[in-house]
Amino acid sequence: MAGKWREHFGNDHPIYVEIGMGKGRFLMDNARTYPEINYIGIEKYSSVLLRGIQKLDEEPLGNVSLIRMEAEYIAEVFATGEVDRIYLNFSDPWPKDRHAKRRLPSREFLARYEQILKPGSMVEFKTDNRELFDFAVEEAEAAGWEMPVRTYDLHADEALMQGNIMTEYEERFSSIGNPICKYIIIRPGHRDR
Repeated sequence: MAGKWREHFGNDHPIYVEIGMGKGRFLMDNARTYPEINYIGIEKYSSVLLRGIQKLDEEPLGNVSLIRMEAEYIAEVFATGEVDRIYLNFSDPWPKDRHAKRRLPSREFLARYEQILKPGSMVEFKTDNRELFDFAVEEAEAAGWEMPVRTYDLHADEALMQGNIMTEYEERFSSIGNPICKYIIIRPGHRDR
C-alpha cells in the first residue's frame, strides 16, 4: 500500500496514523469528529485489533482503515512523506534497558517516522508512565525534533485539553489520579509550502 493510501481512501485528505491503537476508541472518536481526515490504526495483537474491527463493523466509517502489523515495518507500508500525523497513545513502556529500541518513542522509531512523515508534520505522544515520558523527551531532543508542546499533567492544562480525545487508558488512569504526560514533536526539516 505504500504510496497508494490516498487512492485507497479515494481522496487526498490528510493521513493520520495511530500506532498501537488498542481497541480503537481514540481512532474511531477522531474519525467521527474529523471526517475530512483519513485515519489508519496499527495494532500488533490480533485479539485487540479484533475489537477495533468489531467497532468498525457496527459503525462503518469510510475514513478509517486498520492494519495488523509490527510497528518496526511502518516504512514499508507508507511512502516517503505520505503521512501527516502520528499518534502514540499509552505505548508499551518496555521497561528493561535492553529493550529501549522497542519503545515507540525511541530514536530508532523516530527515524522511521521521519521517513514517512511530511516535513513539519507532528508526532503526538501521551502516557501516564513518567519514566517512559522522560525517555521519550530525551530521545526526541537527541534526534533533533522540535518540541513545541510538553506537559507533565495534560488534564490540568486547560488549553491543551481543548479538543482532547481520550483513549480507554487515558480515561482509566486519569480517573484514579495519574497525571497524563503529553508531547507534540515536529519532524525535522522545513515545512512544505
